[in-house]
Amino acid sequence: MSIKVALEHRTTYAFDRPVAVAPHVVRLRPAPHCRTPIEAYSLKVEPAGHFINWQQDPFGNWLARLVFPEKVETLDITVGLVADLMVINPFDFFIEEYAERFPFTYDDEVASDLAPYLRPVEESSAAAAWKAALPELPADGVPTVTFLAELNNAVHGDVAYSVRMEPGVQSPDRTLELGIGSCRDSAWLLVSLLRQYGLAARFVSGYLVQLASDPYATEGLDGPTGPKEDFTDLHAWTEVFLPGAGWVGMDPTSALFAGEGHIPLSATPHPSSAAPIEGATEPAEVTFGFSNTVTRVHEDPRVTAPYTTAQWERIDALGAAVDQRLDAGDVRLTMGGEPTFVSIADASTPEWNTDADGEVKRALASDLADRLRDLYARGGVVHRGQGKWYPGEPLPRWSIGLQWLKDSTALWSDPALLADPWETRSSSADREERAIGVSRRAEALGREVVRLLALPDSQLRPAFEDPFSALADHVRKPEGEAPDGEDPTEDLVARLDADVTTPTGWVLPLTTGETGWTSPVWTFRRGRLVLTPGTSAVGLRLPLDAIAWVDPEAPAEPSYLEAREPLVAQIPTVELADPEGAERTALAFEERDGHIHVFLPPTSELENYVHLLHLVETAAAAVGCPVVLEGYQPPPDPRLVQLSVTPDPGVIEVNVQPTGSWSEMRDLTTTLYSQARLAQLTTEKFDHDGLHTGTGGGNHLTLGGPQPIDSPLLRRPDLLVSLITYWQRHPSLSYLFSGRFIGPTSQAPRFDEGRPEAVYEMEIACAEVARLMDSFASLDDVAEEDDEWVGGPRPWLVDRALRHLLTDLTGNTHRAEFCIDKLYSPDSSRGRLGLLELRGFEMPPHPQMALVQALLVRSLVAMFWDRPIDPSTTPLIRWGTRLHEDFLLPQGAIADIAEVVADLADFGIDFDPAWLAPFTEFRFPRIGFADFTAAGGGAIHLELRQGVEPWHVLGEEATGGGTARYVDSSVERVQVTVAGINPDRHLVTCQGVPVPMTRVDASDTFYGGVRYKAWQPWSALHPSIEVDSPLTFDVVDLDAGVSLGGATYHVVHPGGRNYDHPPINAQEAEARRAARFETARNTAGRIDVAALRRTAREVASTEYPHTLDLRRVRGRSGP
Repeated sequence: MSIKVALEHRTTYAFDRPVAVAPHVVRLRPAPHCRTPIEAYSLKVEPAGHFINWQQDPFGNWLARLVFPEKVETLDITVGLVADLMVINPFDFFIEEYAERFPFTYDDEVASDLAPYLRPVEESSAAAAWKAALPELPADGVPTVTFLAELNNAVHGDVAYSVRMEPGVQSPDRTLELGIGSCRDSAWLLVSLLRQYGLAARFVSGYLVQLASDPYATEGLDGPTGPKEDFTDLHAWTEVFLPGAGWVGMDPTSALFAGEGHIPLSATPHPSSAAPIEGATEPAEVTFGFSNTVTRVHEDPRVTAPYTTAQWERIDALGAAVDQRLDAGDVRLTMGGEPTFVSIADASTPEWNTDADGEVKRALASDLADRLRDLYARGGVVHRGQGKWYPGEPLPRWSIGLQWLKDSTALWSDPALLADPWETRSSSADREERAIGVSRRAEALGREVVRLLALPDSQLRPAFEDPFSALADHVRKPEGEAPDGEDPTEDLVARLDADVTTPTGWVLPLTTGETGWTSPVWTFRRGRLVLTPGTSAVGLRLPLDAIAWVDPEAPAEPSYLEAREPLVAQIPTVELADPEGAERTALAFEERDGHIHVFLPPTSELENYVHLLHLVETAAAAVGCPVVLEGYQPPPDPRLVQLSVTPDPGVIEVNVQPTGSWSEMRDLTTTLYSQARLAQLTTEKFDHDGLHTGTGGGNHLTLGGPQPIDSPLLRRPDLLVSLITYWQRHPSLSYLFSGRFIGPTSQAPRFDEGRPEAVYEMEIACAEVARLMDSFASLDDVAEEDDEWVGGPRPWLVDRALRHLLTDLTGNTHRAEFCIDKLYSPDSSRGRLGLLELRGFEMPPHPQMALVQALLVRSLVAMFWDRPIDPSTTPLIRWGTRLHEDFLLPQGAIADIAEVVADLADFGIDFDPAWLAPFTEFRFPRIGFADFTAAGGGAIHLELRQGVEPWHVLGEEATGGGTARYVDSSVERVQVTVAGINPDRHLVTCQGVPVPMTRVDASDTFYGGVRYKAWQPWSALHPSIEVDSPLTFDVVDLDAGVSLGGATYHVVHPGGRNYDHPPINAQEAEARRAARFETARNTAGRIDVAALRRTAREVASTEYPHTLDLRRVRGRSGP
């Protein structure tokens, strides 16, 4: 993700008359030890007619000696250079063991070589006193890097920065006395201090380039954000010599270590020998001028600024144009999603990697929910109930739901009456005292609800814990008297029952049926309501099987295709009822963790849910206490808008409300990303090796309509068939936007992955849907009469036709790329919402990227609404092994997505393929490149990019908690691309084995894939195969029998550094990636060409003809 800049530095001297100019020395060429790649350099001197001689001074710095034979009126020196500002980690160095802690002493030989840099600057009493005032070092010393960083920061803190125009450098004493100085003054002071500590230090003059950060990258972050605009100037800093690391740059002006923006020009023991321009003229009046400019000349697509302003304007305009097409076709499309976020500050703890829950995750989720409530749910409610319950987890996960009415009618008038159960709490003593009062108010709240409903006080039942659970524990104890003298014959049941006198909560039986609200009179054999043992909410532990002998009939579920009336909140009339045959639901009140929790019973109609909220708020206002709403969610209803914040392993998931237009989606997406950043949440993570990934969660897209009857997928099932067919024929739609874990055992597999027979069966299903379409009446005209659809087949026939094919390998309908669980399933009302969920999308790092991929889907929907695919003329493709070869490499994915864009262009939608470049860079990041020359003088360019590898799920293995199936992520894939070669003369090898290369169109560019064992986990598919890293690539000249050049890619740091934490930001991640790629590494000596040709024939594979699998090379196996 490098940025290339062009720097121009111009210095001008205008004399009042022609003057003789003595020889000048110019030190304005990047020094040999400059780590920033300099791709071009020029030095232009005017007037013409001068002589220039390049040389190196005793310290290795470049200098130009200029001689002017004639008198001149002006002297103009202009430096131009192009630098690649690829990130450099200033701390990526090793230190010899004896120097890892400071203080240390140089070896005699090293100290002798460093003598000029150890010589004290001058008599500096102020500097010595300042040094003496610093904290004393401990007896065992401190880490050397820590010491240097603290010293650098101390100078920065005590010396303010000033642009001082006077020539020369202040003495260290003068700088400390004034407490202010230029960059060269601070640098010389630091040189003096380091030498007083016995460390070799030198003064450095150079260029400083600072680029403005992308706004999105700094949004919501604490601390400085850098310059507002790109900037460059002459600068000065210090370098210290560390054994093992060499010269390390320290910049006391900024308190930073030198990185890619520090371009050294001259590094010397004293500032006088590092002046950028040095020389003399005969006496004259002179006007001095200078300028420094920096211009970005190339920027790789990056996720923090994926599009230019001009590009985004075109994207926004296309979004509006697609909306016009959708409106003209009366598509009535709505789109929702499930974006995921992770913590900005923490990337290593379990809650942000594998665990679904965590204290910090709860706090950040609550903060985000509060922010979204203020923006969207004014007049709405915050429901803190239970979410999904997954196997292996002891309890269901929590869920924060925001609910509000589409017509802006208030569901809840006073937000102060809604409490946050996770707010920061006081001491335990204060909490206990507060809980006593809250417990009384829980009963008072229940009593107030009973009063409002005009019910007898006896209907509010205290709920007690069950002493029989303690008895069950008792009878499992050993026989005989306990060591503490307990009498085993004591009537434990009676004693325990009598001891339980404090209710856990209060319960009001309440049902909301079709005939109106009723309150059944519950009676119990034990004379009181005793809860099922546990720690969950009271409403979830009611003894439902102890209420009556006969179970009630399940109520009929309402149809969500019916039109609904506007809502009016009111307190309903409730009648007492016999518990026999009545629904067993109740309103419960309890104190938990210092808050009153109100458990809401299930309701089949939104009207009843609204009345219930009004009842609770009225009672809460009368009692004067905020409440936490929990229990059952409201039933689906097109008049209600819902947004939820829930936990998922490693992430926070936000289920956003559906939007009906591009502008609504644009505003919602950008707002959500922005509010998440302000809540200290982000959308990207970094692996230990620096690989840039998404959150690890998805960004599933849901397609539907404003209400189920409007869903374009129900009104036109051929739209669903078209989408399924097109996705199957264009695998780039599955892999370009996906996460790292793909394949048949992933969370969103294609239906043709791992099940080749599914393609045949899907063709039958699509043909059946087409047959049904011939007699399918539009849902706009559908009437419901005696539970029979009039005018054609029922809409759930489409669900039945496709449901058992759109699954994963285990038959799970939810874990599929195309999930139709909520399309129109006859199983439940919540499955009849007319929704299609596209689960193959990973969370994009930037909101604009999220919008572009959504725009792509909207464009495809518009195209297939007008031009549906005919399954009889457009069959599905039997990809075979090509599916996981061609499209898991960037070249195949890019070529395939280009066909998608071409189809849209043919339809009249001008979707620019350049808009997908950020996805390509994110999904298939460039590892590195190398340039070298062929024997005939032609240029050869080699590039390495990351590929995608489907990971295998292993067989069951025993663990401490049972059994588990691990994922083998030890195999990786890369693509090598070489331009400028002749296939008859050149061969590309990896580890000395020829890579099967494929020509790109009719060009001189070729590409191939390499699969290899990257690391050795304790459990893997092939545990005996050794690691292949590092990978060495060569371009071999077959005529000469030598390697023309190459590169080496390391899976781990080539110097053996083991990172103990993930990168803290994108810059550190980029530096880690760059450190693992070396360009000056290729095979030396003569190469046996005959053996290479023989090996190429042996490793050729008919299954994967474009990929070299190094795991098979050892045994030369395979067809």
